[in-house]
Amino acid sequence: MKVKIKSWIAVASWKWDVPEDEVCGICRVQFDGTCPNCRFPGDDCALLVGKCGHSFHMHCLLDWINTESSRGLCPMCRQKFEYVEQ
Repeated sequence: MKVKIKSWIAVASWKWDVPEDEVCGICRVQFDGTCPNCRFPGDDCALLVGKCGHSFHMHCLLDWINTESSRGLCPMCRQKFEYVEQ
C-alpha cells in the first residue's frame, strides 16, 4: 500500500528555558505568557535574568526601574540589579 501526502500543516511552539512554575517577580505571570504590556509572547518581551538569580519580563523590570522607590535594585532581594547576558 502506498500513501501519498497531499498537504500538511506545520505546528510550532516555544518556551523560555526556565522551570514551568517560574513566574515574573513583578507581574506574577508565567514566563511563557505575556507581561501586562504585551499582546503576544516572544521576543518583544524578552526575559531578563539578574546576577542575583531573579527573572523578570523586560517591560515589567523597565517599569520597576523607572519608579523612584526602585533605586536600581532588584524588586525581590533588593540587591543592585545587573542582568546576565544570555
